[in-house]
Amino acid sequence: MTLSSTTTSLIRMALTEDIGHGDVTSQAIFAARAKGKAVIRAKQSLVLAGLDIAQAVFQELDPSLTWTKVSADGDRKQTGETLATIEGPVIALLQGERTCLNFLQHLSGIATLTARFVDAVQGTKAKILDTRKTLPGYRELEKVAVRMGGGSNHRIGLYDRYLIKNNHIAAAGGILPAIECIKAHQLPDLLLEVEARTPEEVSLAASAGVDIILLDNMTTDQIRTAVQIVAGRCKLEASGNMSLENVRNYAETGVNFISVGAITHSAPAADIHMTID
Repeated sequence: MTLSSTTTSLIRMALTEDIGHGDVTSQAIFAARAKGKAVIRAKQSLVLAGLDIAQAVFQELDPSLTWTKVSADGDRKQTGETLATIEGPVIALLQGERTCLNFLQHLSGIATLTARFVDAVQGTKAKILDTRKTLPGYRELEKVAVRMGGGSNHRIGLYDRYLIKNNHIAAAGGILPAIECIKAHQLPDLLLEVEARTPEEVSLAASAGVDIILLDNMTTDQIRTAVQIVAGRCKLEASGNMSLENVRNYAETGVNFISVGAITHSAPAADIHMTID
């Protein structure tokens, strides 16, 4: 298991934040040599994500701990099923419990909600995408969790795709001037996506040869019109106020992608617990 420096730093920060100068309760009760076994279980139906991060938490605390995987990221688990077991010093088990669960619950919550959106559009060609609406420092992990839930990643940051939004268009004096500026400096390996707010802008963007047109906060009827205008010349992404109740209606318009901010910024934490057996 190889973690990025960003993830390793995040784990260390989380442990330092929680343990501080020491776990005074555990250290007062248990001898340093006392051993134990912990079991991590699902308390709800979920899609698992973050198990490698949970393992890394305990390895950072005490490399002598023995971690046994019973599941893998991306698995669909039911209430009561075991996810992993850890054996070793009791103090280390208790010190890592909350940090481990914080990562697991948050990331599995994202994977679980993503899977619900993916299931909701099954049978259409629309792929569910995430956004940049992530917790600072957690973007890498949250985007992995989206993939574990069956979703796909949008751009990682401002550096890996050209995305002309409404404020770019306003500042540039129109959609075509903004596109022309990008094309004059475009790196060949980066996609060009542009937000269009009207049928006229959709037509202009498609004719200008962009890769993707973003249709933000449009009705399903407006999006169907955009699909007809584009006629396969580029791909289309729908976004804005997507919910489990309406996402299939948008998927059935014929768009290629649907981006959903809620899968990262509003996913409920999955119910997972750890017990000392």
